[in-house]
Amino acid sequence: MGGDDVRLRAVVALAQGMAAAHTPRESWRAAAAGACRALGGTFAALSVWERELGRLRVLANVGERAPGEEEFPEDEAYPVHQFPAITEFLHERWVGGGEPNAWVETADGPAAGRAEYCHQRVAALRRRGRGCCVVAPIVLNGRAWGELYVARPAGAPVFDRACADFATVLASVVAAGIAQTERLEEARRLAFTDALTGLANRRAVDVRLDEAIECHRDRGVVVSLVVCDLNGLKRVNDTQGHAVGDRLLERFGSVLSLCGAMLPGALAARLGGDEFCLLSVGRPADEVVRVADELCRRADEMELGEGVACGVASTEDPIGPVRSARRLFRLADAAQYRAKAVRAAKPVVAGREGPDDPVVRLADEPPPSAAERRRFRGRR
Repeated sequence: MGGDDVRLRAVVALAQGMAAAHTPRESWRAAAAGACRALGGTFAALSVWERELGRLRVLANVGERAPGEEEFPEDEAYPVHQFPAITEFLHERWVGGGEPNAWVETADGPAAGRAEYCHQRVAALRRRGRGCCVVAPIVLNGRAWGELYVARPAGAPVFDRACADFATVLASVVAAGIAQTERLEEARRLAFTDALTGLANRRAVDVRLDEAIECHRDRGVVVSLVVCDLNGLKRVNDTQGHAVGDRLLERFGSVLSLCGAMLPGALAARLGGDEFCLLSVGRPADEVVRVADELCRRADEMELGEGVACGVASTEDPIGPVRSARRLFRLADAAQYRAKAVRAAKPVVAGREGPDDPVVRLADEPPPSAAERRRFRGRR
């Protein structure tokens, strides 16, 4: 490694790279890549310790990957019991006031580290043609979170004690970056999640639907929207209290989520109040209608409430051009309004009642007033 200025610039670059990340994966890659550059390695990995499963799971591999090493592996994990000294280190060392210092291992055995850590890692180094590695524990909120691993190829200079000490510093920078990423992810989750049901909220639907309509315009991808209005919520609130009404909303949210799982990739959401929806992209319209029919059946069997009024609009049906998310919403909403008006036990589907389809006609009518909301409340 170079002097203090070089190391300082490396630390700053690592922190900036993680701060610029927009997703957890980008943050993991930035952490591993920044540490790899800072330590003069050719390969780096970031792993998380999954306590409940007793294993270290690899999140990201960067640099010169060996055969079988993926950038973002789905199932690369190592049982911690293969590293008994690490288990002791993770569980006990920090409790006793010890420091999470990094250590070095080589393909020939221990280097600037403790000998008991070497066996499994030495075998892995040899198997992958690497000469040495430095391993730095990552501590988050006072607990072991995972580890940072940087390696050099066989024949390259071995990491020394100074490198291990610097890796300890880098691991603390990575920990700060991970904490920031987790806070941002939690903020995003809250911003796009309905607090009562745990489903997506209207904001999430708007974002996903805009993206889906763009795909429909560009590539003709089928986009279908199921809009539901839960019947009987007001009566439940008035006669049994809002706590029971909340249970009804939560129960229907679970039913909606279960039915949504029948459509791979579908988004289940609560739009607000007693209004819910399912957004499906890429699935045939008939498949979406079958799921909507199942949703109506299950809702009708719930102990609370009075079933659900359900409307469906799909770009695969004869509903005219759909160039905006707003039009598909109006069509699905008009279908749901008709289902409520005729007390339909099954979903009403826009565009399936002939050339003069009443749902399409209703959706295409101008709103009764400029103050009308998206929903057709003025017509109820």
